[in-house]
Amino acid sequence: MAPLFLLLLLPALDAARTKPNVVLLMADDLGIGDPGCYGNKTLRTPNIDRLAREGVKLTQHLVPTPLCTPSRAAFMTGRYPVRSGMASRSQVGVFLFTACSGGLPSSEVTFAQLLKDRGYSTALVGKWHVGVHCHNKTDFCHHPLRHGFESFYGISTTNMRDCKPGAGTVFSRAFRWLVFVPLQALGVTLLMLGALRFLGLVLVPPALFILLALLAAAILLLFLAFLRYFRPLNCFLMRNFDVVQRPFTYHNLTQGLVDEATQFIQRNTQTPFLLFLSFLQVHTALFSSPAFTNRSHHGAYGDAAEEMDWAVGRILDALDRLGLANDTLVYFTSDHGAHVEEVTPRGEVHGGSNGMFRGGKANTWEGGIRVPGLVRWPGVLRPGLEVDEPTSTMDVFPTLAALAGAPLPRDRIIDGRDLMPLLRGEIARSEHEFLFHYCNSYLNAVRWHPKNSTSIWKAFYFTPNFSPPGSNGCHDTHVCLCHGRHVTRHDPPLLFDLSRDPRELTPLTPATEPRFHAVLRAMAQAAQRHKDTVPRHVTNQLSMGHLLWKPWLQL
Repeated sequence: MAPLFLLLLLPALDAARTKPNVVLLMADDLGIGDPGCYGNKTLRTPNIDRLAREGVKLTQHLVPTPLCTPSRAAFMTGRYPVRSGMASRSQVGVFLFTACSGGLPSSEVTFAQLLKDRGYSTALVGKWHVGVHCHNKTDFCHHPLRHGFESFYGISTTNMRDCKPGAGTVFSRAFRWLVFVPLQALGVTLLMLGALRFLGLVLVPPALFILLALLAAAILLLFLAFLRYFRPLNCFLMRNFDVVQRPFTYHNLTQGLVDEATQFIQRNTQTPFLLFLSFLQVHTALFSSPAFTNRSHHGAYGDAAEEMDWAVGRILDALDRLGLANDTLVYFTSDHGAHVEEVTPRGEVHGGSNGMFRGGKANTWEGGIRVPGLVRWPGVLRPGLEVDEPTSTMDVFPTLAALAGAPLPRDRIIDGRDLMPLLRGEIARSEHEFLFHYCNSYLNAVRWHPKNSTSIWKAFYFTPNFSPPGSNGCHDTHVCLCHGRHVTRHDPPLLFDLSRDPRELTPLTPATEPRFHAVLRAMAQAAQRHKDTVPRHVTNQLSMGHLLWKPWLQL
């Protein structure tokens, strides 16, 4: 019976071997101008550059939206985040607390789920940031293990400055309006009432003074409690469903994540695997281990970026050492462009470079949405190939589905396209004729690469008001916002041809572009067709009700 059993098992083993392993590497807030392979001459990224040298470099690789939470939701599902309710309708566009109730809905299908169903071992190491709980602290309805990952080691939200003592806070604007302004108002009120009582002009009951003083004390105590308890409540490492370090320490944090990733690879040399290594770097608070601190030419940011590059090298070395390189597709990208507003009060730049491109994180100028895109698969993809066609991080979902032999879900729209024909050189044109760029839930811009044309048109319906005027970001609000007085609307839309003006410096007019009205008309029709496919009643996972901290969800 044993030989017969082995004969029956051989086809299954052959099928498993034909499925490539997959390693997805995603940086956090890395700009397209940071890696050497995209033109940087002073930041040392030899391992990322190795991926470009040994694989395919995408020069128009785009995110559908330039913020962490919605971008990652789109990446894992192959769908615009507005379809799943993962696009905010308010100013806050990401999850700030572990104990909030929003997250990637259980009805969404991730690439991890598709590959797990096809026999892959799946793991997420690093940053998640698309939710944890729904109703109580034991349901874990948005957790990675509910979305196709068999193991998880990392942080559930994001690496915020509040997690590192002395690095500042992302809640400064909230503190201003919820703490300092009320305290100032209460102080002025108490002084005025005291003066009026002293002068005998108004009879103010002592109970009112006591009430106002108690209210001021309560606001101050709540503020101090937040500062004291935010780190232990929100900044922790998890292994699967368990908290294993609270608060997490930055000392050798990257090494710990890489060790976890390489151990997963070593455990799965005989079966196909999907590893998603989602780096915490180079998001602020910036950190690096002692071996990389004060070693770069770009301060704390450069140290963090170069340590992340070292981590990429560790993964590539593990694949080489285990003889898996030729059987593994490796993909490297960033969740959006560099955060250009990250500048310390002392003037030290803590954000990266978007190269020649305008804008950055949180806006849809090219600097915010154009990201590194590197794909290596020795023996399958031609080394050194450059693809200057519009592609999207959403394309990873259908690409992996096709490689694993998994049918795409037929009950929903998948916005990504299989990249392999383009990467293999079987086709020369991207399958994306139109791409849509979102600022939170608002359709911000449309990209059109017409068939049989070299033009790449981009039309903005609104653009952020950079502050201070003349700068390249929204420094007054720390990130650009998406509506109201924070934007300028354009009628007709602001039109560029990126094939001639990739820096988006000179908007076209009917006088400078004879096809001006025809191009805008075609893009408006495409935008309307797209809007007609977006569900109108999807639950907003980033509503204020979902974003607020809920004590009963706290782990």
